[in-house]
Amino acid sequence: MNKFLLAALAGTCLSTCLAAPALAQSSVQIYGIADAGVMWQRGSRVKVISGGADGSRLGFKGSEDLGRGLKAIFNLEARIELDNGTQVPTLVNENQGYYLTRNMGALPPPVLAAVRQALQPPGGPAVNPERALFDRTAMVGMVTPLGAVLLGRMYTPGYEVFAAADTFEVGTGGTWGSITGGTGGFTVLGADIRSQRALQYRIALPSGLGGSVMVAGKGSGYLGLYNTFWGAALTYKARGWDIGIGHNHAYDPAGRPSLRTTTVGGSYAWGQWKFFAGWHDQYDRNASLLPTYIAGWDAQIAPQLAPLGAATATALRTVFVNNITINSRQDAFSVQAGLQYRIGAGRILASVAHQHDRTSSESDATLFALGYNYFLSKRTDLYAVASFIRNDNEAQYSPATAGAPGGFTKAPGDDGRAFQLGVRHRF
Repeated sequence: MNKFLLAALAGTCLSTCLAAPALAQSSVQIYGIADAGVMWQRGSRVKVISGGADGSRLGFKGSEDLGRGLKAIFNLEARIELDNGTQVPTLVNENQGYYLTRNMGALPPPVLAAVRQALQPPGGPAVNPERALFDRTAMVGMVTPLGAVLLGRMYTPGYEVFAAADTFEVGTGGTWGSITGGTGGFTVLGADIRSQRALQYRIALPSGLGGSVMVAGKGSGYLGLYNTFWGAALTYKARGWDIGIGHNHAYDPAGRPSLRTTTVGGSYAWGQWKFFAGWHDQYDRNASLLPTYIAGWDAQIAPQLAPLGAATATALRTVFVNNITINSRQDAFSVQAGLQYRIGAGRILASVAHQHDRTSSESDATLFALGYNYFLSKRTDLYAVASFIRNDNEAQYSPATAGAPGGFTKAPGDDGRAFQLGVRHRF
């Protein structure tokens, strides 16, 4: 029974479980990850970054054994940017993304420049724009003999499957997530990593079978913009396998279907080898951020157009609204395959991933990555990763990190390249 209870709990916090020893009964633990390094990107200067292989964090988790097979649990996890001590990462580079403003040439150049700056403010937050204290996880729940019931801000079922299938464990410039965002960039999410105001049920059986169901109402999703959100996953973790299928489905503030993702994949461990494969589909006709974009025009751009007259101002707003509505949509799928090979105190990682854009833009991207970890101890390792992204047409994908989106290449269709070195310590 204890094995069942711990298994039901284990999936509640992806990489958290790597960051600290197993929970003791009736205990509170402080844990974290300190990860920093240097990264070079084509079209950007070399810079110190936080969260290269794993997002740096400070967390608190605990449990209380209530008897009769019941256990109360909680988990609070805060993001920490080691490069500057804040909790709000910026893009790895500040190159301008152009996809969201494509076909807006009818706007006067000063207006178009102002729109681009409003959509991508220099030095603006790329993650955690709410500046939440416990942005990564904020959860309390109950583990029972029939499964775990959790409430709060948590990883979504679909994203847990995605993370398990990523050769680079959703970190460094080799992460599959470098090319699964929308072509519009970091504000056009290609996957719901977390959802706030969520209720989740989880179960994990001794056989290795497991599953989860998550539902959330108004104010859900990563940015709290969904009217409704739900997700579900079915997994198998035994005999070297860690595989699953997950689906997330969101509804925008008006209640219309928004981002839908389906992910299938995982890994298989065989001796010193570990093989990864995954497939991820994303579709969104009603971006949840669209009302925010339009409100931004009305608040920041419209007042500057008043001297032009009502008719001209209305015509320019129509150009913006019509095109931002189209440009914020998504329709793509991606595939990824890779391997890890342990050799001595280190391991080699290699993967290839391809994103196929099904919109009229056909802005595909292909990612190649090679990396190496050297483990100085069970808690501390060094890593080096080289990554290359071939962008087609209007794609501007640039290699990301675990803690922040990579930003954009200098021009649409340019190749994205990066090299990074870092150190990660778990405590």
